[in-house]
Amino acid sequence: MVCSIAGVMAAIGDRWGLLILRDLVCGISRYEDFRQSSGVTNATLSDRLKHLEANGLIERRRYQSNPERFEYHLTPKGWQVAPMMPVLAQIGDRLQLSGAAAPPLKFVNRKTGAEVRWSFIDQASGELVSPSDLGIVEGPGADEAVRWRLSHRKAAAGRS
Repeated sequence: MVCSIAGVMAAIGDRWGLLILRDLVCGISRYEDFRQSSGVTNATLSDRLKHLEANGLIERRRYQSNPERFEYHLTPKGWQVAPMMPVLAQIGDRLQLSGAAAPPLKFVNRKTGAEVRWSFIDQASGELVSPSDLGIVEGPGADEAVRWRLSHRKAAAGRS
């Protein structure tokens, strides 16, 4: 399928893969800590770590020889996925999906300590763009399926 979103989701795998990536961004790197953080079963955790490693998002590094133990780290490719975390967290906060009375995580600029929010920026004007004003148009890599999907958006806009 020609779809960047589908490609990222295939590399991540499922919600467990995404939660492992969340934990890595938060600084967790060891198997038992992943288990404690998410409550994932051993079989699922082992499978998802292998999947993320096979897709180049994480790498395994031995930190102990006897018994052999590994920790996991984001690769440069994995760090490209990391910006999804604040976006998903902030959407969850707006929709009050965390189960907490207030946002459980705050994302800040390490240099200034100021809170960071995700946004869309118009590359020509530098102005912020509201998600409701965000359009989707065909890109240079579009195939027939992409054009078909976009035709539905145009048709739906015409019915509004």
